[in-house]
Amino acid sequence: MAEIAVPDGLWTFNGEVLRIVPGSDKDVHELRRTLGEVVVPLAAIAGVTYEPGRKGGHVRLRLRKGADALSDVVAGLLVPPADPYRLAVPKNRAGAGEYFADEVRDTLLVYQTPSGPCEDYLLPPPPVPISATAGDGTALFDGDRVRLEWTGFASTDKEKAGSQEFPLSDIAGVEWKPQSGMGYGTLRFRIKGERPAQQSPQKDTRCVAWGIQRFGGATALVAAAVLARLPRDVPELPPAPASVADDVHDAVLRRLAELGDLHRAGVLTDDEFGTAKQAVIRRLQES
Repeated sequence: MAEIAVPDGLWTFNGEVLRIVPGSDKDVHELRRTLGEVVVPLAAIAGVTYEPGRKGGHVRLRLRKGADALSDVVAGLLVPPADPYRLAVPKNRAGAGEYFADEVRDTLLVYQTPSGPCEDYLLPPPPVPISATAGDGTALFDGDRVRLEWTGFASTDKEKAGSQEFPLSDIAGVEWKPQSGMGYGTLRFRIKGERPAQQSPQKDTRCVAWGIQRFGGATALVAAAVLARLPRDVPELPPAPASVADDVHDAVLRRLAELGDLHRAGVLTDDEFGTAKQAVIRRLQES
């Protein structure tokens, strides 16, 4: 099992699932604290990298499109510190970050995990009821209905319109984006039969808008909870690649685990471990 524990959180990987637990530090973003522990099955992972920086780096997990409603609704716009699929790694733990990413990548290679779109969500959506407040409103979703309630920062137009409520069956889509530059961050709901909104976010009564909180607190989780419960278009998947026999997979994984143990115990150097690991993977590809 591979594991990396840093102030930003704890990630563990046992070859079948990658378990993400956010750190308990007060600086951990509200969205990650609200989301809590996430269990990512191997089949949902498209890739993983370690991205070095001047003061440290990140282990970054990429999920397959359609595997996770949160990843789909934020469309890559959720970056540190709010992104639950990035782990901030201090500079003195860079080696551990690289090792962890290598372990996950090697397992993906062994199992030849597809990277294309998923037919069904592989991660559970945020549980309901769920709510989040940012800027001029609070969005609440109980699994059947969405309700928007305005705060004291709401425009006169929204105050006059009053709270908005619409059943899930009336929602055609949900859009989310963070605040950027002089623009507003928004959580917007598209209603069936209505033309796309022409008003500004401050006046659009189907939209919660914020101009200060860059990531809008936990609004992305509300968006994900709604998106996950809407009917979805099933992507056309390419033919599955020929599978490798289970016994070969098991043997290779056991050998990789043995090599990892020897490396951690200091029996194998970094170079020896890397060479042996690549040799095992080559034998699998040639079989």
